[in-house]
Amino acid sequence: MTYARFEEVPVWQDAMRLAEGVYELTENRQWSGNRSLRDQIERAALSVSNNIAEGFERGTTKELLAFLYIARGSAGEVRSMLCFIERRYGDLRFEISNLKSKAADQKAKSTNFKSQISNPKSIESTDLKSGISNLKSSVPDLQSQISNLKSLAESCSRQLRAWADHLQNSEITGQRHLNQKTKNRYVAQKEVQAFEQELLDHLPPDHPLRKARRGI
Repeated sequence: MTYARFEEVPVWQDAMRLAEGVYELTENRQWSGNRSLRDQIERAALSVSNNIAEGFERGTTKELLAFLYIARGSAGEVRSMLCFIERRYGDLRFEISNLKSKAADQKAKSTNFKSQISNPKSIESTDLKSGISNLKSSVPDLQSQISNLKSLAESCSRQLRAWADHLQNSEITGQRHLNQKTKNRYVAQKEVQAFEQELLDHLPPDHPLRKARRGI
């Protein structure tokens, strides 16, 4: 299928969804990654769609291929950073476990002061339980976001690879943006070549034209 504008290309649309999803992740109030990680993953996510667009607007297939490979590399970079973030948030389960242990210890200690305070639950225990609750609610949500973004980044990589493979196998090596007149001329030329080859195939092996074609 031929696309007139890069906005129509499916992989560009998926790349835009990837960038939007990454920004939603980093702008989430539950995000706890440092600033450098946030900047890097946001730049890499935008790089996918931007390089597809720039390559599309270039004049030759060779240039388009170069930008598609850059876009694919950026998609891989996004996926790698998402894997890192996923591992970091996986550590929250361990943090939740530790907080539970601390909360249990605080509760046990508070029972020793029932006669001295009206509320047997200490302030520290309440704070710890609040922290546990917040972590429990944030981990599944972030993990779901990260998992979906990893799948989308991988989909972009596969589409870009398929597009690049198709371009590499194309016989059109000059201008990629051909007008209709040039396209018609190209098709007509290919039909003439096919017809000539069919005629040669019907000639005897020692016919001068067949020998000339073989360079004999």
